[in-house]
Amino acid sequence: MAERTTAAVDVADNSGDEPLTAKADQSTADGVAKNRERDTEDVEAQGSGGTEGPGKASPPELHSGHKLARRYRLEECVTRLDGFSSWRAVDEKLRRAVGVHLLPADHSRARSVLAAARSSALLGDPRFVQVLDAVEENDLVYVVHEWLPDATELTTLLAPAPLEVYDAYQMVSQIAAAMAAAHREGLAHLRLNPNAVLRTSSGQWRIRGLAVNAALRGVGSDTPQRTDTEAIGALLYASLTQRWPYESDAYGLSGLPKDVGLIAPDQVRAGVHRGLSELAMRALANDGATASRHESPCTTPEELVKAIGEMPRIRPPEPAFTAPPDYQHTTYQQGTYGRPPTHPGATQPVPAPLPPLQTRTGKALKWAVSALLIAALGLGSWQLAEALMDQGKKAGDSGSTQTTDGNDKNNTAPKPVKVLSIEGASEFVAKGDAQHPGDVDKTYDGNRSTYWKTSTFLQGPPLEPYKPGVGIVYDLGSAQKLSSASIGLRYSGNHTTAKLYASGSLTPASLDSMEEIGSVTTNGTTAAVKVTKSVKTQYVLVWLTAVPYSAADPSAYSNAGYTQAITEVKFKG
Repeated sequence: MAERTTAAVDVADNSGDEPLTAKADQSTADGVAKNRERDTEDVEAQGSGGTEGPGKASPPELHSGHKLARRYRLEECVTRLDGFSSWRAVDEKLRRAVGVHLLPADHSRARSVLAAARSSALLGDPRFVQVLDAVEENDLVYVVHEWLPDATELTTLLAPAPLEVYDAYQMVSQIAAAMAAAHREGLAHLRLNPNAVLRTSSGQWRIRGLAVNAALRGVGSDTPQRTDTEAIGALLYASLTQRWPYESDAYGLSGLPKDVGLIAPDQVRAGVHRGLSELAMRALANDGATASRHESPCTTPEELVKAIGEMPRIRPPEPAFTAPPDYQHTTYQQGTYGRPPTHPGATQPVPAPLPPLQTRTGKALKWAVSALLIAALGLGSWQLAEALMDQGKKAGDSGSTQTTDGNDKNNTAPKPVKVLSIEGASEFVAKGDAQHPGDVDKTYDGNRSTYWKTSTFLQGPPLEPYKPGVGIVYDLGSAQKLSSASIGLRYSGNHTTAKLYASGSLTPASLDSMEEIGSVTTNGTTAAVKVTKSVKTQYVLVWLTAVPYSAADPSAYSNAGYTQAITEVKFKG
């Protein structure tokens, strides 16, 4: 398999692999649960050591510092069990952390692990932790995958408390959609549990071990879609209740009370969202007791995605409003400047009036002051009238007319422009390999120093015939009417061409299935794309078809050639 050196790291695989679990079969009325793996914690040998079961092939004698293919340097063994080992390693060629699964080439599962890894790599879906390499070499089989340092396992997230309603909704929505896409390509997970699900710092959910984890453990299923759907239901159940939906404890979660059976999440914990509670029951195999309204069960990830789409959308919580500190009026603003402070309950003295001017001098002074006031008022009125006349003349000379007609175009206020929020993104691959799917969220994180980068091409600026283009599909959360997009770029030069397309989904089938709505060519580090077609869409593709020549960029581990990187994208409505 060719090396996929363009994949990037943005989240953490904290353990290198999920903890091993022993499975106990449990029969159900429809026979589906005979394939379900009961998730009870097993003993796992971490770091150094562990004893393999009898008759298993011994893992190769490797140590920290050992190098595979002259580029992957092993750093730390995180799992050693059942004839294979998993390591945290460093890709010295691309200077990044990776994870590595290792088996002897004569291991009974070596062939199936290689096949599963290569199939998973071909999917290229950024919602899954990417397989970067799968090789048989020197009596070893090894699978290299992303090491994701900035993500958190669902197991860790559930340790202190259940997820908030919006987070649980986002988790089940994204995981179900990802697994539906995988099953459309004939791939199953079969070991989907809280250790295999990660949340990135940007709120995106990722799945690790697609097909590979099951192959490493020798796990199979006659009903793979039902197995994965029930696993998603268990993830949602745990996220809502902080309980594992079976009698046995697993993943640091307590199981349900014995002899009670599977009860709905909103009966386990007060305040659970009713719609999500029913959704979890529809996904779990529970002898037909799906929900209080007895909806039909969901037996495939596709059916689960449809059921989620029929639910009322759960909005993110409003940000907490912090009231500003009380505004303290000064004594000057209260009209008491120069006066002694008042005290509640105290009687304030009334100042005595000044004596009137009764003398001849006083009378003369009153008349003089009155005359001055009258003169000042007259002068002020004359100056005001003159100013108004001058203003009228200027308006007449310019030929403009002042009207109070509500239809006057000059008085029409421009429509306010709002910046649209981005709730998710996915790299779109029209031909060949992906670029850096793990870095797409860096294009809307508010930090212009982070970026998503294309590969470096030998010819350009047009990317054809290598590729028709490269780009990212953005999810705006709901259908929005676009007016423009601003795209921050890392490299200037001759030249970058960016286009906008309206898409029907976050993972469109092809470029032909989308509608082009704007384009621009620039030599600078910004691209302002004006939407030329009135359209309302939830998903927008930013598509680069030409990139400039750039000198070597050591900070981006990039050689000289034709390349571009997107630093920050903003959409306006």
